[in-house]
Amino acid sequence: MASRKLICVVGPTACGKTKMGVLLAQRCGGEVVSCDSMQLYRGMVIGTAAPTSEETEGVPHHMVGVADPAEPYSVARYAEEAGRCVEDILARGKTPVVVGGTGLYLDALLAGHGFAAGQFGGEVRRELESRLDAEGAEALYAELARIDPERAEKLSPNDRKRIVRALEIWYETGKTMTQHDLETRSVPPRYDSVKLGFTFEDRGDLRAAIDRRVDEMAAQGLFEEVRALLDAGVPRRSTAFQAIGYKECLACLDGLVSRAEAVEEIKLRSRQYAKRQLTWLRRDRDIHWYYWKKTRDFQSALAFSTEILSAHGVS
Repeated sequence: MASRKLICVVGPTACGKTKMGVLLAQRCGGEVVSCDSMQLYRGMVIGTAAPTSEETEGVPHHMVGVADPAEPYSVARYAEEAGRCVEDILARGKTPVVVGGTGLYLDALLAGHGFAAGQFGGEVRRELESRLDAEGAEALYAELARIDPERAEKLSPNDRKRIVRALEIWYETGKTMTQHDLETRSVPPRYDSVKLGFTFEDRGDLRAAIDRRVDEMAAQGLFEEVRALLDAGVPRRSTAFQAIGYKECLACLDGLVSRAEAVEEIKLRSRQYAKRQLTWLRRDRDIHWYYWKKTRDFQSALAFSTEILSAHGVS
């Protein structure tokens, strides 16, 4: 009988998660469920490093290219839709291999709950965003500080997206995000999992890997991909266009910066994002970390992973 455990492959950007996910799925007869908040969008392949058909090596991949880039996508929706994929894989006697670096989405999937966004047809969100434009982020931050001071303390007064999200939860549910956090932490997780983390031992090697990836993306047609999304009618203010790589390309296409300047900005933002990913993931003491040297030795990492999985009853 197949195990009910999930295998999770996590780590910062450019650390070989896609390859490790495929290798582990092949080893244990599994299927991959992507846990990347931007690979969800159709037409965003180059900038999100979505796995190509060659890279998947015949292993089924789920939750890639499932949403229109013009629409918003929530963590609650991900937890629900990815959860259905996981249940289907388990029902067919296979092992789900969850691969990605979006820690919030992974936590929601494993826990089996997320915040129910847009309960009122998105009207609350639209009203808050209108107020954001009219009053500014500081005014809404001050409002959040009165309603949920603990949450406000964790946010920057300029973090427009998370300020709106916290207020949306309050106005839709009557509960603060802090209260939701306390309640959901007491609920047993939906899935048991074995978490494998991959990153470089030396931060300089991680930065170099990120820079190489950005150069490859530009060479593969990242700027053309952004132009194609614009031509397809994707709104400039959409969540999809806030992704690292896309926003910077937009500035270039608008003539605000040169192509070279945009590429350097993408590298910088990607390195900063990798640091945030590691900060988030390292809070989780259940992750078994494998550290790459100068190059990524996938066979060695696979042997390490197999040993961990066997010790946890996953074959």
